[in-house]
Parts: sequence; structure tokens; C-alpha cells
Amino acid sequence: MTQHDATDAAVGVATFPMTTAFAFPEYELQRTLGSCFGLVVRSMGAVRGIGASFKALAGGEVGQYTKLLEDSRRHAMDRLIENARIMGANAIIGMRFDSSEIGNSLTEIAAYGTAVVIGPRPAG
Repeated sequence: MTQHDATDAAVGVATFPMTTAFAFPEYELQRTLGSCFGLVVRSMGAVRGIGASFKALAGGEVGQYTKLLEDSRRHAMDRLIENARIMGANAIIGMRFDSSEIGNSLTEIAAYGTAVVIGPRPAG
């Protein structure tokens, strides 16, 4: 199970359970609310894109793109959690990422999964 906190953990806000599996072994699935997603479309920007292009020609990791994609995935996950909460969920199962290019300079990142309500497993 992955715990993801869409807000600052230092504030003491509880985490939002999320997993790529289709169940939480330690929780009981009480309700399935349906599919939910979070989308982000990003552009590197012309100046940073040129610098990244030169780096790509030289070979190796292109740090500018790595940072952009990491930030975009986090942002998409935050939106996924926000949408799941709006649906009344307190967890997400079957979480996945997808990405695609839009034109020559835009990248779409989608985080998606199934919004669910979980609770403690009955004793026994």
C-alpha cells in the first residue's frame, strides 16, 4: 500500500491510502464509487526546452525533463486525490499513470484509479 499526502505532512493532515493493487489487505472495501482521474498538461518552455535538447544530443539523463515529469506526476496525483475526495472516497485502488504528447511541446500526464470507501476489517 502506498500512502500519499496531497497536503503538507508537517501540518498533521492524515494521509490518503492509494495502491496499484485492487484491494488493501489491511482494510475492508466498503463501497466502490467509480473511476477517477487527475490530469496535467505541461510544457517545458522554449528556453529550457532548447537547453534540454542540447543535453539530449550529448547523451545521458536530461535533468530538466526528469524534474518536469516528476513534478507533473505529483500534480496529477494531487488532482486524482482531490477528485476522489469530491466523489466521497477515502482511498484509491488500481492507481496507474499514463502519458502522451500533444503536438511538439506539450505532455499530458494522467493519474487514474478507482475511488473507494474503505474501513477497518471486522475482528475475528
